[in-house]
Amino acid sequence: MATLHFTATTTATPEQFVAALTDFGPDREQLFGNSTDEYLEVHSRGPSEADVTEGSRGIWERLHYDWSDPGRVVMTTTDSNLWGGRSGHTYRFTARPDGRTDVDVVVVREGKNLKGRALGAVVGTVGRGVLSSAFRKTVAAVEARNSGADQS
Repeated sequence: MATLHFTATTTATPEQFVAALTDFGPDREQLFGNSTDEYLEVHSRGPSEADVTEGSRGIWERLHYDWSDPGRVVMTTTDSNLWGGRSGHTYRFTARPDGRTDVDVVVVREGKNLKGRALGAVVGTVGRGVLSSAFRKTVAAVEARNSGADQS
């Protein structure tokens, strides 16, 4: 099992970041590179939760999103071709006095089969840098979305 922890400070507000995380519309992959439109399926959505399948490059997971706490979004893996157990993502947002926001994310990857366990080992070592880069790109894309700038 791999547990990854990333942090960033952004000009986006907690509300703007939550809005980006819970925007399941077309072009989601512009914000989240590992969530392509090809895999995206919203099974249900309420005012503070959603059931969504997403993924990319042959890896998919069905996630239960819970954003009932305005300072946190919890994404729990409920099904996947690779991930099981305690897999998921937890984003926490802390507004700073200077108007910026601290974003703290924990990603848990617990393989449910041989391929998942092997990929989980890779994610926990050399894959950490790839996921860290993807997180930084997401933060920049959320900032660009909220400033009206081009995200390319």
